[in-house]
Order: sequence, then structure tokens, then C-alpha cells
Amino acid sequence: MDFSADSSYLQVSTGSYKRQVYEVPSGKQLVDQAVIDRITWATWTSVLGDEVIGIWSRHAEKADVNCACVSHSGINLVTGDDFGMVKLFDFPCPEKFVRTCFCMVTTSTVDIRILSCFSRRLMMEMFSSLNL
Repeated sequence: MDFSADSSYLQVSTGSYKRQVYEVPSGKQLVDQAVIDRITWATWTSVLGDEVIGIWSRHAEKADVNCACVSHSGINLVTGDDFGMVKLFDFPCPEKFVRTCFCMVTTSTVDIRILSCFSRRLMMEMFSSLNL
């Protein structure tokens, strides 16, 4: 669940893999895509939306990518998936099948966050030092 920068909207990803946006505090669902496209989000933890199309590999199924988090600077995105992969992307990544830097973690990653002190350079150094 993510709030817009002005706290006027809330976005959620449903169990049926739909991104839904609601007005706050009325709770009315927003369906006008042009309005949704103009919203600036304070956080981004959704694996759905035009902004993150590139996180999906060619052979990924809907349930494969479990979690996402955009950095506080708004320029990096990390994802976790069923295969134990943590992947680093530029944000937004609207192009399909984007190249990533990645590392292996556990058998499955169900939630992920970026600490505000992490820069892209530091994340790249961490990923490369794992020598996978």
C-alpha cells in the first residue's frame, strides 16, 4: 500500500493482480488513467503498473515477483521473487525485459525495503561484492 506525496491517494495491489487507486479520505476508487498517471507517489511498493513493467522477465508468471521498493531518492527499484533473486532496476522502468544487477538470497523473497542511507553506488558495490 502506497500513499501519494500529497496524501490524497492510496494505491494497492490486489490478490487478483490488479492495481487499484483510491481517493483519500472518501475511499472512492479512481479509474481515470490520465489522473492516475499524474499522481506523484511518496512510496512505491507495488509490482504492478506502467512504471514497473520492466521488472517482469520474459517467462515470469504473475506470482513470481513478490515485492518491490523504490529508493527514497526515487531513482532505484529493488524487487524480490520466488527464485530468491533480489534485482536492482532504474526507476521508473517502463520498458519490457530490462537488464538488472542481481544477487541470490533465500529460497523466496516476500518483502523488501531500501534503507534511506543506501545510494545506487553503494547498492552496486554490495551486489558486485557477492561474486555470484
